[in-house]
Amino acid sequence: MPATDYQGTSVPFGSLGRTILSLRRDQVHSMEGSSESGSAQEQRLEAFQRMVTENFHQLASCNPDELLSLSWIRRLLDAFLACQEEFRLILMNHRFQFAKPPLDRQTAEFFERSVKVLDLCNAIRDGIEQVRQWRKQLEIVLSALDARHRTLGEGQFRRARKALSDLAVGMLEEKESGSFLAQRNRSFGRNSTKERTVGHFRSLSWSVSRSWSAARQLQAIGNNLNPPRSNDILATGGLSVLVYTMNTILLFVMWALVAAIPCQDRGIQIHFSVPRHFSWASSVLPLHEKIMEEAKKRDRKNSCGLLKEIHQIEKCARQITELADSVHFPLPEAKQKEVRQGVDELAHVCETLTDGLDPFERQIRDVFHRIVNSRTEGLDCLGRPHSSE
Repeated sequence: MPATDYQGTSVPFGSLGRTILSLRRDQVHSMEGSSESGSAQEQRLEAFQRMVTENFHQLASCNPDELLSLSWIRRLLDAFLACQEEFRLILMNHRFQFAKPPLDRQTAEFFERSVKVLDLCNAIRDGIEQVRQWRKQLEIVLSALDARHRTLGEGQFRRARKALSDLAVGMLEEKESGSFLAQRNRSFGRNSTKERTVGHFRSLSWSVSRSWSAARQLQAIGNNLNPPRSNDILATGGLSVLVYTMNTILLFVMWALVAAIPCQDRGIQIHFSVPRHFSWASSVLPLHEKIMEEAKKRDRKNSCGLLKEIHQIEKCARQITELADSVHFPLPEAKQKEVRQGVDELAHVCETLTDGLDPFERQIRDVFHRIVNSRTEGLDCLGRPHSSE
């Protein structure tokens, strides 16, 4: 991810009075011959904290209209991948320290959480596929109501109503349950190019079992996620703060994805608490609050996803449905103008989805594979077997 332009100040790890790192620095300087390596480690850890703070500050400072849009979600994933890569490099460079208590246990717990993220990645991809199916229905509406080369008549409006009805059924089913997924087995770890013909949008989801729950998966990731104790921070030279930071960012990013994208049982009410003395808390906590506020809005409470483009689909479909139900033929000029305006708005939504869904899915695939590879490398460092599921 390109370097950010944010110039705000940040407190390294933060504490009352002197920082944990300054305490550790005094401890290191008192040990003969170790001050140089200790200083380099502290600088890299502080740089990691600054990177997290700056990246999430930019995300939190976005225009309100950008929040939870496809472009914003992609920036969120860019920030996560940048943090994950830096975490991986620090882990590789300090592998001997990570193999000793208490870091070995803390790091192993992080990798166990990362395994749970893989199912979420597959479920998110299923949600992307659902949005694609909704876009196809919108394209039928656009084709039916394209007045550039013909006069609009009852046949065109009948076709548009049918597509809008199919779209409404698919989105309503998703809103009502968010479950009922077919037990199929496709994931990023397996190649499948077979086309599937289905009667309902939800049956396009095939990566997780019927009993799987995105809400429960998020809760499992957040279970026992506690800030490191002072003695652990001192004993590990601040590396335990690194692990805690990455755990929290992992939870937050996955929670935001589940909030935005249609998922099986996508409840977003999870316990998310970060001590405010961490520098990045001032960026992550406001983001969490903004997303929760968005979820509480009257027109978003029962939505199948908080993604901005999903809201636009619902809004445009509702407007054109109301318009289609009120027209009389021959179509008056005023009504033709309304139809053109509604079609233009719908075309913009379709264009955004066409341009954004494929890159978004590639990013989700990248997150999946990065987590798998990082976990394999990390467990090698810890001297543990890879298959712990």
